[in-house]
Amino acid sequence: MQIDKSQILDLIRQHGQPDQAAQAEQELPDQVDTDQHAGLLSKYGIDIGELLQKFGGNLPGGLGNLGGGGGGLGGMLGGR
Repeated sequence: MQIDKSQILDLIRQHGQPDQAAQAEQELPDQVDTDQHAGLLSKYGIDIGELLQKFGGNLPGGLGNLGGGGGGLGGMLGGR
């Protein structure tokens, strides 16, 4: 999933880590791929699951929260 760097920086700041946000601003690309950049995200204490929960609803076509265990598509994918 692609997430804008500014959204990730805001999340780091919300966790009370302005110094890490400043460092992340230098290291992260403008569009962060949660799969490709998972190592960098974990370096800054970012949980991929939290990102998907927080920003997953912004996916085109309303396909956010695909991995959830509830109803709809999330239930079909995770409910075996």
